[in-house]
Amino acid sequence: MSDDLMALRDKIVEAALPHVPFDGWTPRAARRAAADLGLTRADAMRAFPYGAADMVAHYSDLADRRMVAELERRDIASMKIRERITTAVRVRLEQAAPHREAVRRALAVLALPSNVVLGGKCLYRTVDAMWVAAGDRSTDWNFYSKRSLLAGVFSSTVLYWLDDRSDDMADTWAFLDRRIADVMRIPKVTGRVRSFVDRLPNPARLCRPGFRYTPRTGA
Repeated sequence: MSDDLMALRDKIVEAALPHVPFDGWTPRAARRAAADLGLTRADAMRAFPYGAADMVAHYSDLADRRMVAELERRDIASMKIRERITTAVRVRLEQAAPHREAVRRALAVLALPSNVVLGGKCLYRTVDAMWVAAGDRSTDWNFYSKRSLLAGVFSSTVLYWLDDRSDDMADTWAFLDRRIADVMRIPKVTGRVRSFVDRLPNPARLCRPGFRYTPRTGA
């Protein structure tokens, strides 16, 4: 994709956000966004020829890039890993806060049977961006387990956030802290189990199913 087309898609998605609560993620919203920018219907079609799913996927990508840019401006390297991940999730949601209904409608698009795979890709890209921004450089089974666990945390937090009416989203941040705390306990327990099994005689190691994480295709 050329830089010019990427920039066009960014501009139209951003301009479409105020229209999405009324028109959904539709070509109509894209056309209205183009008109707001002084562009033509042809520009809207060129930017998003594949409709709603195309627009939602690009919105997710744009949100990821903006989240990473904000995290780079912050001194998260000095934080503990738990604080880095918590900050990443908070930044992602805080940036989306003015357009919460657009996020709700985006999730509805991704929940359609025809878009399930796309939804998984968007979720993976988001949590991967969070871990990379947090300084994760793992390449073994931890790479997959970290992203799988964070995917669950992020997904559940987004759903909670969508209906949160507390002041300054205090309930959402408390919910996020609890989910992160739960996740941080899992590697510790797993590490103790792995350490115990590694000390067993070799024949007993034949009974070690589940400790080497292998991602399931299509999961």
